[in-house]
Amino acid sequence: MTAARPRTADRILDAALGQFGSRGYEATSLDALAADLGVTKQAILYWFPSKEALLDAVVVRSAEDLRVALEAALAGAAPGLGRVDRVMSTVFRFAVRRPALLGLLREANRLGPDVAARLEAGVAPLVQRAIGFLAEEMNAGTIRRADPRLLLLFMYATVVGVATEVEVQRAVGFTPSPASLRQLRRELFAFVRAAVATA
Repeated sequence: MTAARPRTADRILDAALGQFGSRGYEATSLDALAADLGVTKQAILYWFPSKEALLDAVVVRSAEDLRVALEAALAGAAPGLGRVDRVMSTVFRFAVRRPALLGLLREANRLGPDVAARLEAGVAPLVQRAIGFLAEEMNAGTIRRADPRLLLLFMYATVVGVATEVEVQRAVGFTPSPASLRQLRRELFAFVRAAVATA
C-alpha cells in the first residue's frame, strides 16, 4: 500500500507538469487533469490540497530533479570546459526530455507575482550555484571574464532555445531526429565553447 502512494503522487505531478507547461496553468482544471489520469478530482486533492499546492509541488520536484541531474553530471567532471560541457549537456537533455517544464517557466510571469515568486524560489538555489560555478571558472582563467549572471542567461537561452524551438528547427530545414539532435548538440556546444573560451 505504501509503495502505491508515491507512484500515484508522481503520476499526478507528471500529468500536471505536462498540462501546466503546454496548456497553461490557468487553462488547466483539476477536473480535466483527473479525467486525463483516470482518477477523481478528490484523489488529486488527497495528495495536493489545492491547484496552487499542486503547482508548488511540480516546481519543487522539477527543480530537485534538475539539481540531482546537475550534481550527478558534475561529480568527477574535470574542471574547466569539461565542467561547462557537462552542465550544457545536462540542461540540453533536460530541455529535450522535459519541455513542459520550460513552458511552465515561461508561463510564470503571466500567472502573477505570487506564482512567479514561488517559481523563482524553486530555481534560485540552482541559479546561484551556476553563477558561482561560472565565477570560479573565470577566476581560474578557463573561461573569459564577463558578468557571470549575464553569461548564465546567454548560455541558458542559447542551449534551451536551440533544444526546444522545434518549429524554428524545421523552418531552417532541420528535421528533428535522434541523429540530428546529436549533431545539433555537437555544433551548439562548439559554438558556446568558442564564445566563452579564453583567447
